[in-house]
Formats: sequence, C-alpha cells, structure tokens
Amino acid sequence: MPHPDWNEAIDRVRARLADTAARVGDRFPHWADTSTGAWTTTADGDWTGGYYVGMHWLAQEVSFDPAVEPRARRLAERLGSRIAAQTVFKSFPIYYGAVLGALLADRPQLRETALACARSLVEMYDPVLRLIPLGRQAEEGSHIGAAETSIDSMQAAPFLFWAASEAKDEAMRDVAFHHADRIGALHLRADNSFIQSTSLDPKTGAVVQHYTHKGYSDDSTWGRAQAWGMLFSTMSYLRDPNQSRWLGWAQRGADWWIANVPASRIAFWDFDDPAIPLTESDTAATAIATAALLRLARVVPGGKSEAYRGFAAATAAALVQHHLTPTGADDPRVPGMLTEACFNKRPDARPQDAGTNCEFIVGDYYFFESLLALAGIVDPTRL
Repeated sequence: MPHPDWNEAIDRVRARLADTAARVGDRFPHWADTSTGAWTTTADGDWTGGYYVGMHWLAQEVSFDPAVEPRARRLAERLGSRIAAQTVFKSFPIYYGAVLGALLADRPQLRETALACARSLVEMYDPVLRLIPLGRQAEEGSHIGAAETSIDSMQAAPFLFWAASEAKDEAMRDVAFHHADRIGALHLRADNSFIQSTSLDPKTGAVVQHYTHKGYSDDSTWGRAQAWGMLFSTMSYLRDPNQSRWLGWAQRGADWWIANVPASRIAFWDFDDPAIPLTESDTAATAIATAALLRLARVVPGGKSEAYRGFAAATAAALVQHHLTPTGADDPRVPGMLTEACFNKRPDARPQDAGTNCEFIVGDYYFFESLLALAGIVDPTRL
C-alpha cells in the first residue's frame, strides 16, 4: 500500500482540532457522531480529556498558533480537578494534558500539577498488591472491589517514572517500578495476548481471577487491551531501560498483534468476537498499537526495527485512506475525523461511554502522534 502524504493528513487532523474547539468551548470532547461531527463532552475531562489537550501540545510542534497555547494551558489547568479522584485512571488526563505541556511547552505550572497528581497516586499504592488498584471512582467503579487492576492502568507507571525523575524521589520511582512490573506480569498471557483485568485477594495479593471489563469475554482479547499492553510496556521500558523484561513484553504483544490483526490492518473491537467480520472495527485500538510500534522501532535493533516501523506506516496509511474523513464538497462529513472507533459496546457501559461506531478522542490523539512521528516532526520516545 503506497504511503499517503503524511503532512496532508496532519493538516486534516489539525482542521478537525480547530473545528472541535469551536464546538466544545470549555468542555472536553469524549466521543463524536461521525455523521454530524457533534461531540459528547465531559465537564471535568473524565479519563479522556487530557488527550484533547495533548493534541494541542502536539499541534504546536507542527506550526505555532497563538490561539492554541492559551487554550491548552487553560484546559490543562482545569484538569487539576481530577487529582483528588480516587482512581488510578487520573494518570491519563494529567499525563497527556499536563506532562506533555511541561515536556513540549515548558510550562512550570503544569509540571507542578503533574507532580501533585503523582504524589496522590503514590498514596494509593497498595504494598500487598504491589500496584495501584483501580480505585472506587474508576470508570468501572460500580463493578469492582478494592483489589482490582487492569492493563489500562499500567499507564500510571511511565507517568510516575517521569515524576520521580523530576522530583528526584526514589520512593516514587520504586512505586513506578512495582506497578509496571506487577501489571505486565499479571496480564500478558502465555500466548502473548493481553487480558484486560484481574481481581486480587486484598489480604495476600494472590490472583482470584482474570477477566475483562470491556471485551467480548473473559477468554477473548479486547483490541484496546492488546494495544495498551504494547504501548505501556514500551513506555515503561523507555523510562527504565534496565528492565529488558518489559521490552520483551512489548515485543511479544506487538508480534501477536501483527500476526492476528486482519489483512486490512484495522483491528476489530475484540479479536475473538464470533460475529467477525460482521462486527465493529476499532480504529482507536489500531492507532494505539501504531503508536506503540513506532516507539518499539526506535529501541529494537536492525531488521526488527524496520519491520515494526514498516507495519506501523502501513497501518497509518490504511487509517488515512479508509477512515480519515477527507476534504471536498463530495463528502458532507466534517474533514479530519478518524471514524469507526469502538469506545465501549458492553451493555453495562456508562451512558456517556456507549459509542460503538464513532470518533474517539483517545484514538485521535494516538493517530495524530503517529502521523507526526512518521513525518519526522516528533520523536515518540520523548512523549
């Protein structure tokens, strides 16, 4: 498949970002109806709002826009309200909203916001479980007990590694290590697929059961679980390159993805849905996996690096050609939308999360990041 003009695709995404800003005002986009471009929004950012802010910081790497930085800073500061939330998932909005602002825009106030969140996460660490549990205010809070964890929550580890380095805090670094090491070991199966969730015994830390919050079944492989495992194992390794086991987890997950994703390179929402191919695709999971492969390509040697980058580029090309809405009068849709994401199709999903054939701000972010990496504009290992 010939690779498209990455810069032209980047311009489409930037146009959609500007369109989104005009639509949502001071709220945070969550997911959108791709027939109209209208967003379902949240007031506080929930776990997804940081990705919208992160897209602003990335956009400034392409071309400085005086309107973008103040809006990103204002929204990132508002995400500070998430710090008190009793959920490990508060690491998502603060990392992508505040840490990226500190890394890419050198905003000292956002650095302090991020460090405050990191200290709050450390307070949630459970030494018996050897990780930070999901917490009672997690997205799945009505379904969980006090000793639940998931592959999604591994994202807190690279965040805490960054914060520990900034604060020169060895105790925080120790929490980051144990969180990453425990979650990866719990959720990577023997066949190199990732299961999403685990129940632990709160008294001993022993495994009670492996299961899924969002996938088809407890034995299936939910697309985003596989992508999260690939990405966060790689990001954790990048923050602590002595942990070669984590790089091994990332490669095992990536090789499984490459071997099992459809020929189109676009993942279904769950790899084991018996309705395949008559079921939803998930471009968000696909974009996350692409971002993971582009990082892996920077840290593995020789032919393996070329294989990962080549697969990532071909996947991004498929997303551009088949799922990124074009410009032009012959297509009435808003340009620059990444279509056919599956946010959450479980019947017990929160009402605000029930988007199954949509644009998802999380997928938008990783797609944008991947385009910028392929165009040579950003180094994904910095992010």
